[in-house]
Amino acid sequence: MNKNLGYIWKLGMFVIIGLLLLMITIYYIGKNRNLFVSTFQLKSNFKNVSGLKVGNNVRFSGINVGTVNQIEFASDTIVVVNFLVKKEVQQYIKTDAMASIGSDGLMGDKVLTISPGGVSTKMVKDNDRIPSSTAIEMEDLMKGVKVSIDNASVITDQLAEFTYNMNHGNGALSKLMNDPSFANDVDATMNNMKKATKGLNENMEAAKHNFLLKGYFNKKKKAEEKKQKEQAEQKEEEKQKEASNSEKPK
Repeated sequence: MNKNLGYIWKLGMFVIIGLLLLMITIYYIGKNRNLFVSTFQLKSNFKNVSGLKVGNNVRFSGINVGTVNQIEFASDTIVVVNFLVKKEVQQYIKTDAMASIGSDGLMGDKVLTISPGGVSTKMVKDNDRIPSSTAIEMEDLMKGVKVSIDNASVITDQLAEFTYNMNHGNGALSKLMNDPSFANDVDATMNNMKKATKGLNENMEAAKHNFLLKGYFNKKKKAEEKKQKEQAEQKEEEKQKEASNSEKPK
């Protein structure tokens, strides 16, 4: 008899614990699916739902406010997504709000995101349809990354070829970088050009004092002085005109 009572007691405890665990599980699932809160329904059309599933979260301003409850085809190019949102959030969602599909992290589950509207002040109603925006697909993003990597590879190959030609080529730039004698020749040429320029300046200065050419340089100097004087007089006249205009009564 005692053995039967012990068996029944253990069985009863097992059943009670199982029921408690079942109730806790139902509570958390229902909480995540918004089964125990007042909700309203919204709709949005997409060309591609990008792996969105029933039960995925709906976010508004970064906060989970609902869940996706139905995904169905409207035509061969349009998919209608129905989602439940907490009633308490309805007052913040306007008719120009935008729905989009994103990811919870880089490789996480898909989420439906509602972006707040910026113009309309009219609140959405139950069963309203809000516009959608196309999200950037991971495949498109990877294609862009691949193009960048390919371009970087081409640039690297060109730099490697340029460096090799610089070190082993016979061009002037390669010789300048690697041949000391060629570099010395270029340096000597530049020094000679500087000396030639200096000598030309000295010859011009000497020519100015030559009695045969002195008249020409003096004439040129006087013409420059006359031109500068005329410019100064013109500026002075303009200043006087401006001063006289400012003194006239309005």
